[in-house]
Amino acid sequence: MPKFEIETEFETVNLLRAGGAAKIELNRPDSLNAWNGQMSKDLFAAVEAVRDDDDVRAVVIAATGRAFCSGADLKDGAAGGLTTPDGKPDLERALHENYHPVITGLRNLPKPVISAVQGPCAGVGLSLALCADLVYATPDAYFLLAFVNIGLVPDGGSSAFIPARVGAARAAEMAMLGERVDAIKAAEWGLINGTVERDLFDDWIDGLAERLASGPTLSYAGTKRQINSWVYGSLDAQLALEASIQQEMVESADFAEGVLAFIEKRETSFTGR
Repeated sequence: MPKFEIETEFETVNLLRAGGAAKIELNRPDSLNAWNGQMSKDLFAAVEAVRDDDDVRAVVIAATGRAFCSGADLKDGAAGGLTTPDGKPDLERALHENYHPVITGLRNLPKPVISAVQGPCAGVGLSLALCADLVYATPDAYFLLAFVNIGLVPDGGSSAFIPARVGAARAAEMAMLGERVDAIKAAEWGLINGTVERDLFDDWIDGLAERLASGPTLSYAGTKRQINSWVYGSLDAQLALEASIQQEMVESADFAEGVLAFIEKRETSFTGR
């Protein structure tokens, strides 16, 4: 089996290659790979690189450390420093400019994409995992729509990806209760494709990537176009709706309370305003 070697080291992301397979590896392990502004730039650059390289025929999304991605980095500011004319965080613009190009870039990539998830996979990190074609996890992984816990709504395409995989009832449960779904349950639900024991996981994922990189790339791309047309034909409109509603939420008192409680590590006291 070819060994993955680093091709490009970005500030927050590594791009690795092994034959016809590429691996985009989140590399902020000290922050549980929280997604900040720099990571947006690095992820998009990596996605463009694998998109434009005809020798890349399969892509893995993975991460260093003990987490896949803990979601947006709140220490980076809710909108990564972008503000509206009245001084509110401009999360709508941040989603369109920073997050959506990465998510749609992978979803529309004419090559198979595998997500390899270990540890926490939360918030927009869950969107990143689920935009792939195939999602596998270690048994210790868990999946969390954490938005409600700080007074926000799902974004990054999760309001499309999750119902498409598990149906409206379970999507509402994840979005409204904000509770962890462990990897075993996620596989049973169909949220992910399966689990692989941790000591076998990396080699198993690399083997799957090699298999796909050696397969009929045009067939994979055609299949992906079919699924996108039938299941995700309205994804762009849904992303726009998510961003619009998220902007409403970020201007609420509940969001301000949610972030403050998170920073102060205390229970929230939402007022519904």
